[in-house]
Amino acid sequence: MSSVAETIAPAPVADIAPGRLAPADYAANFTDLHAPLDRHEALVESDRCYFCYDAPCQKACPTSIDIPLFIRKINTGNPDGAAATIFQANILGGMCARVCPTETLCEEACVRNDAEDAPVRIGLLQRHATDHYMASHDRFGTRAAPTGKRVAVVGAGPAGLAAAHALASAGHEVVIFEARAKAGGLNEHGIATYKAPDDFAQKEVDFVLGIGGIAVETGRALGRDVLLSDLRRDYDAVFLGLGLQAVNALAVEGEGLAGVEDAVAWIEGLRQAADKASVPVGRRVVVIGGGMTAVDAAVQAKKLGAEEVTMVYRRGPGQMNASPYEQEVAMLAGVAIVHWAEPRALTGASGIVTGVTFERTAIGATGRLEGTGERFTIPCDQVMKAIGQVFVPGPVAGEGAEALALEKNRILVDADGRTSLAKVWAGGDCVLGGEDLTVQAVEHGKVAARSIDAALRG
Repeated sequence: MSSVAETIAPAPVADIAPGRLAPADYAANFTDLHAPLDRHEALVESDRCYFCYDAPCQKACPTSIDIPLFIRKINTGNPDGAAATIFQANILGGMCARVCPTETLCEEACVRNDAEDAPVRIGLLQRHATDHYMASHDRFGTRAAPTGKRVAVVGAGPAGLAAAHALASAGHEVVIFEARAKAGGLNEHGIATYKAPDDFAQKEVDFVLGIGGIAVETGRALGRDVLLSDLRRDYDAVFLGLGLQAVNALAVEGEGLAGVEDAVAWIEGLRQAADKASVPVGRRVVVIGGGMTAVDAAVQAKKLGAEEVTMVYRRGPGQMNASPYEQEVAMLAGVAIVHWAEPRALTGASGIVTGVTFERTAIGATGRLEGTGERFTIPCDQVMKAIGQVFVPGPVAGEGAEALALEKNRILVDADGRTSLAKVWAGGDCVLGGEDLTVQAVEHGKVAARSIDAALRG
């Protein structure tokens, strides 16, 4: 009997691969986005400040840092004093100096814009002061006498860390429950590597915890490993800094194809990779979205060696959540940005994405965004979804009297961060009004901690 050899073709593989660059290129590409100011540069820059009375820059800062005061301290040769002014208002001032969109906050409000169209570089001055302080101090502040009260904080992101530091400073014992293996929230897991190199996010976590009185239990997720009802029973107060847990779906045909992934998860994998060369990236990458996450994903894909990276946003540049500065960062990195287009389908072959079909959009007669009927396709090997994250209320939904009040699928809180449940406060992106800004999350944690402290002291 004769036999016929069967040839089985290998399954197609998307052109997504690691190691697209020479080893030295990775170190160069993922170095600090902004070189820090040296002492002389900081003195020169601080001299540009008018030290305004009732300063507009301070009003524009969500944490109300006394910006003229800290800049004056730098100007008089006292960077540690400047840092103390910053940390009193924002204990995560070091990271905020790196990732805050200062160009749309304090620097946009700077009166130097009127005279020179060039604001004082407040973010870099803030980094200069906080870096100087953190280089020689392992903590900021001292703890008050123990109160005997215990507070549970759920989430070790900016809101949770800020609340924990303020509560520990007041003398309360704090336990942080964090679902991930490392504390830091999006500062550790979701910010572009080139914005916070040298493991700065973890250094800042250690700095915050240095106050003492704070225990961190990682790998402990609300609803899975710990219940809100148990925390309310076992602790004198609870602060929820849960952040956002899921990425919005495109809800188009082909979303399940290989090569399509969440930008947030991809950025986290890159941040946690010991060797950037080990992170796979496509030759042709399409990033769908117009916010900071979209920019971070697109720029880093380019820095990993992608040959073509295209960001596509459904509206115009003025409506993008990414600031004009962040858009410029993307374009300077070689990212193409296409506006006024929405995805309609992801095309593929053998289960692997090969392109994205978009429809041109415009503002219709009713003032709403509408498709124009014109379609085009961008070929690609990899698609990253960055169209916003959502809060998953399951762990806090409860039943009847145990249910937290929600509005627009976020936790409803008052001006002090109080929720509808006794003994429970919340802040950051998980609450109604959260704006996906580290600095705002810090302010939420700080305000809630003040309210919790007042409540615990009767």
